[in-house]
Amino acid sequence: MESIAHQFLPAIIFLTAIFFHTTKKNIDIAMAYGVQSLAVVLILFSASFATHSLPSLFIALLVFAIKVIAAPRFFVALIKKHGLRFSATTYLNFPLTLIIIAILTALAHSKIFLPLTTLTSDTEALSLALAVIFSSLFLMINRKGALSQMIGVLSLENGIVTFALFSGLEQSATLQTGILFDIAIWIVIATVFASMIYEHFGSLNVTIMRNLKE
Repeated sequence: MESIAHQFLPAIIFLTAIFFHTTKKNIDIAMAYGVQSLAVVLILFSASFATHSLPSLFIALLVFAIKVIAAPRFFVALIKKHGLRFSATTYLNFPLTLIIIAILTALAHSKIFLPLTTLTSDTEALSLALAVIFSSLFLMINRKGALSQMIGVLSLENGIVTFALFSGLEQSATLQTGILFDIAIWIVIATVFASMIYEHFGSLNVTIMRNLKE
């Protein structure tokens, strides 16, 4: 299980981050986030089994409940409620988007971040985690839809968690539980806020709010 976590799961997390940019359907983005979070959960389970830590196992179960089950259900319900079949457009066209993603991925593997990626022997896992962080930030900037931007924030958190796990950074169970609680509250607030935006503007495209004044 540990070898799988080190070899395949970071790649799955990275590929789902790339998929967020390529898919045109909101429902696919929501489901892909569930897959990405499941990969993070499996890494957490692997770490808890390796260390025989009950608090870590408890955190993994909480992550599974909130990020694999609850979050995608919230997003799917939001999509069905407002009929958001397709995702919002992007500021950059598809070829330019892919070029930027390739540059960000190359940057994550470059010598610039070598001091970070050599913190442990899992250099490739750390590089992929950095690439997920960069790709998620780019998703938040490039997408015009509020839903995609919300998932970009959560994908960014998955990338940070993955990097922390493979770099060996210690996090207390209390801290991780607090972070999960914040994420759960954030998902609820973001869903309500998105519903209010849609009811008022008839769309979740953030460009329609460009002319708002204080």
